[in-house]
Amino acid sequence: MMYWGGNTGWWSGGMIFMGLFWLALIGLAVWAVLRLSSRPDSQSSAGVESARHILDRRFAAGEIDAQAYAESRRVLEGRSIDKTPR
Repeated sequence: MMYWGGNTGWWSGGMIFMGLFWLALIGLAVWAVLRLSSRPDSQSSAGVESARHILDRRFAAGEIDAQAYAESRRVLEGRSIDKTPR
């Protein structure tokens, strides 16, 4: 008589590894989809300087004088040069 359930150690171990393989493959696919579908501007915006930082840096480097700096700041803040609110 043949006994089918005698050596289940290898078979059950193989099933466990096959299950882990599929979990890892599905996890990798989910990670890849999330990584590729993320907006590129959300990641690169951290490295982009704001207009105010650029203005401050140019003033600190001496590229523009105090009058040009003050006028540019007023424009950036939404105030006109002639000091009347828009």
